[in-house]
Amino acid sequence: MFEVFFDSDLFKWVILPLLIVLSRVVDVTLGTIRIIYIARGMKYLAPLFGFFEILIWLVAIGQIMRNLSNPLYYIAYAVGFTLGNFVGILVEERLAIGNAVIRIITQKDSDSLIDRLRSEGYGVTVLNALGSTGMVRVIFTIVKRKDLDEVIGHVRKFNPRAFFSVEDVRTAREGIFPPVREGSGFLGSLLRGQRKGK
Repeated sequence: MFEVFFDSDLFKWVILPLLIVLSRVVDVTLGTIRIIYIARGMKYLAPLFGFFEILIWLVAIGQIMRNLSNPLYYIAYAVGFTLGNFVGILVEERLAIGNAVIRIITQKDSDSLIDRLRSEGYGVTVLNALGSTGMVRVIFTIVKRKDLDEVIGHVRKFNPRAFFSVEDVRTAREGIFPPVREGSGFLGSLLRGQRKGK
């Protein structure tokens, strides 16, 4: 019965290509997350994601190698890879793992912005500097990536024309951060364990 199903045109031309697409989406998404974890120094989760990533990839490539005469499988493989990159980026944005440093340069009086950030628990360092158009204030703050949009919103509200840049920070210690708003569930506990293990 299973042999008849696996030899059917429905399986060969619809189900198997869809499975190849799905497997590539999953393995490329896992690969994206693995690379992010490596960059963040999460040494326990990265290999775990790598194991499942390569296992799924081997299954997908195995199906293609057994069916080299069907060009639809090549297209399914490429479509899955493309979608996997897109989904991986979306997942990474949702996880928002790690910290970022925001540098804000403004000529406008920045006391209200500084007070707002400090009142919300962010550590803020302020420098007076000479820019190309005169005296400016340079404001530094390190924030959790999940709080990035909120802080940028404060900057834009305070001064829509302020220059700011954002960079990832691999590690930060001894800083002032708002109270932790941890995720819940299995993934949240894994991430908390990674932070404690650093």
